[in-house]
Amino acid sequence: MPTPTDRRLAARHLPPLADADAAVIEAFLDAIWAEHGLAQATLAAYRSDLQALARQHPGIAGLPREALFAHLSQRAQQGYSPRSTARLLSGLHAFYAHAVRCGLRADDPSALLQAPTLPRLLPKALSESQVAALLEAPNSSSAAGLRDRAMLELMYACGLRVSELVTLASTAVNLRQGVLRVRGKGNKERLVPLGEESSHWLARYLDSARPQLLAGVRQPAGVAVLFVSERGDALSRQAFWVLVKRYAVMAGINPSQISPHGLRHSFATHLLNHGADLRALQMLLGHSALATTQIYTLVARERLQDLHARHHPRG
Repeated sequence: MPTPTDRRLAARHLPPLADADAAVIEAFLDAIWAEHGLAQATLAAYRSDLQALARQHPGIAGLPREALFAHLSQRAQQGYSPRSTARLLSGLHAFYAHAVRCGLRADDPSALLQAPTLPRLLPKALSESQVAALLEAPNSSSAAGLRDRAMLELMYACGLRVSELVTLASTAVNLRQGVLRVRGKGNKERLVPLGEESSHWLARYLDSARPQLLAGVRQPAGVAVLFVSERGDALSRQAFWVLVKRYAVMAGINPSQISPHGLRHSFATHLLNHGADLRALQMLLGHSALATTQIYTLVARERLQDLHARHHPRG
């Protein structure tokens, strides 16, 4: 599969994007955002995929089906993953359905294109003891370490996505009521209970660490966000992932066992293991469909089978 470096090098030799193609792609993205409220990450992925197609085959709105087949064939030869191809096809179906609705063309050239079958990947959840070790890894005597402890505690206590965590508004926390206001995918808002432990670390962060991190910043750009970097701005998803990997190593956890959403997956799995209702878990995670939440029942079931096999006298 091509690496990010390979793609950056290849991008330098791509032909420029035609103005007409750029305009029709942006019009589509504006329309689909207004209609479905897609997340910014999804819109960015659609933009990247459609621009890549338009650079290879200008006049994207009027492309024949053969051009789409040629583009997919080229990607297959370059080693793109089935998941990447499935995302591209999702964008193509949406784009050409929009083009037909707007009268830009009469037919949908993507109609017969089928997404590849994807393996069902179960979320990787840590054990409760591993989570405890990870949460205790940051050095809370420093401002940055106290911030990191508060972030990890909050992610595990509330089952947040990484993107939700790093973009939390400074006004999202209500320690008195013990709730967090989260803005998730599709700009949907939900209220999540904090819990005593995460409330404790958040209070410590807000009282001392956050003011220290912002003290030397002349015009702090991150005042609007809850968690700030040493420069006073918001942490990126990539920067937080680097921190998580570092703390995983410190906690004795194999980095291959953890993912950027590892604490979110652990939150969901541990709640189910302790008897949480699936519908309640759906609301806490911010899933629009129950089927998305149900995948965690498979993780919990695997865990129960493993426990039975290891501890039952006739396992």
